[in-house]
Amino acid sequence: MSTYMAKPEEIDREWHIVDVEGKTLGRVASEIAKVLRGKHKPIYTPHVDTGDYVIVINAEQVHLTGNKLEQKLYHKHSRYPGGLKSTPYGELLKKKPELVIEHAVKGMLPKNRLGRKMLKKLKVYAGDEHPHQAQQPKELEL
Repeated sequence: MSTYMAKPEEIDREWHIVDVEGKTLGRVASEIAKVLRGKHKPIYTPHVDTGDYVIVINAEQVHLTGNKLEQKLYHKHSRYPGGLKSTPYGELLKKKPELVIEHAVKGMLPKNRLGRKMLKKLKVYAGDEHPHQAQQPKELEL
């Protein structure tokens, strides 16, 4: 009996919606990464993108434990000398709450072409409105 390997044309993708209001950032991000990778499916294959689409709503109301709002920093670099910019997560959560979720999930995905392909299936919105009603997303309980 040989091991089953999923082929890209055989994969049925579903749409899931996650409401992160009041939920802890890291715990939510790990569950979202699991769904994006396809590890919740029995046909999971490590070298094939078997995951589903995930819509995240209410990103501005995600919860960070401890003093992370003031102490945890988001870094970006312009690739010029002295070009490092550091922003506290509390400030980032007010200005661009979508970026906080995307950054947390991106860190939990593979660091290669496959991971970048998986990240494109993540749709994050600050409020509770989203333009994906036609896909009939299912509620994903975390």
